[in-house]
Amino acid sequence: MTYKEEFIRFMVDCGVLTFGSFTLKSGRQAPYFINTGNYKTGKQLAQLGKYYAACMKEHGLNPDTLFGPAYKGIPLATSAAVALATEYDQEVGYCFDRKEVKDHGEGGMFVGKKLADGDKVDIIKDVMTSGKAMVEVYPKLTGAAKVDIIGMVITVDRMEKALQGNQSAVQTVYETYGVPVYAIVNMEDIIAAIQNDVMPGKEYLDAMLAYREQYGVTAEHFSISNQQNAPFLHGQRGIFFYHPFEI
Repeated sequence: MTYKEEFIRFMVDCGVLTFGSFTLKSGRQAPYFINTGNYKTGKQLAQLGKYYAACMKEHGLNPDTLFGPAYKGIPLATSAAVALATEYDQEVGYCFDRKEVKDHGEGGMFVGKKLADGDKVDIIKDVMTSGKAMVEVYPKLTGAAKVDIIGMVITVDRMEKALQGNQSAVQTVYETYGVPVYAIVNMEDIIAAIQNDVMPGKEYLDAMLAYREQYGVTAEHFSISNQQNAPFLHGQRGIFFYHPFEI
């Protein structure tokens, strides 16, 4: 079993990757769903944190702060920060945002490390679907301080078109904000895992393929305006990153 297959099985075993009919934040109806809220034990989060940390190391990301968008991003950023400390002896701060600004006590929008000018920030998130989350968090981060957002690290790239246009959400985020997105696996890997009987779900394969046909990006959408400086690997159906970390 390959690294990517092992990670997909890990998500299935944890109840994080499920199949059915789901309404996404973008409003799309999808045949599969990634719910990182189903990582429910310390052992699961510790294991997941190692994937995030190893992905950052693989791609040379050395942040000062990990930011986890509320609410699901909070334990993800926490586990990644712990893994960087325990696995790589790298001390980084972490913070997350409040849904509403606190007007009493210490006040403010953020909890955890206080952002400062020049901080290198990695956003730690679960999945990339339409890029809508970046629209929400980018002004919060850049409004708090003159930070350098060096990347967004996610578990799954759904390889879908953004809400506007035919570009992938990953490509749109890079072109709009200059922020590269690093993913452990993508939708193609999940489809391949079903086809290769790595996990159950053959009954959802047709729906997965139809969803990809409707919303997935295709090769002609991969080019980005500054390919020479763009930190992307160009895959068959998307722009994505992988890290060969074994657990």
